[in-house]
Amino acid sequence: MCFRFLINIAFLTFVIRFSYYHFTKKADYLFAFFLVGIVVFFLCFTLKKYEINLGLALGLFAIFGILRYRTDQIKIREMTYLFVIIGLSLINGLSNKKMSYVEILTLNTTVSIFVFYLDRYWSLQRLIPQEKIVPKDFRTQDIIYNSLENIKPKHHNLLKDELENSLGVKILKLDIGEVDFDKQIVKIKIRHKKLI
Repeated sequence: MCFRFLINIAFLTFVIRFSYYHFTKKADYLFAFFLVGIVVFFLCFTLKKYEINLGLALGLFAIFGILRYRTDQIKIREMTYLFVIIGLSLINGLSNKKMSYVEILTLNTTVSIFVFYLDRYWSLQRLIPQEKIVPKDFRTQDIIYNSLENIKPKHHNLLKDELENSLGVKILKLDIGEVDFDKQIVKIKIRHKKLI
């Protein structure tokens, strides 16, 4: 059990710390991701000692996840990472003697590499395919803009130019968010290169 737990923790750390946190810089879910992974591993390891239907066990994990995360708005990216973490912990906890350690390590390594690669390259190229940007030069920022005139689609270029001049950055993409007509403000998410 201890060896399998160390394998689980090692790959969870790679996925959570060196993939998710490395690219998002969000620490909000790190605690939850690690604890979900650890608890799911021990639940699976314990449940496989008893005669229990696998469908029932998976259903229990689904209920636990839904009960906690349905109260907050959780983004697709975080939900995907949560699914990967639960999946890896299930595999490591439920694998039996028929599955060798080489197979377990290969499976964990494959999943971890795919997660890292897709998060670093594929999603970045999909968002900004026209430019080759080193990921460390790529930033996401939320700003409050105090005018509603330039958020119209026909003034998109004016808005982009104004924000670039005000912030001193090269904006690659901007998304209009929540609009408050009473206060005449709008939330804008921008993706840009490092400060000039």
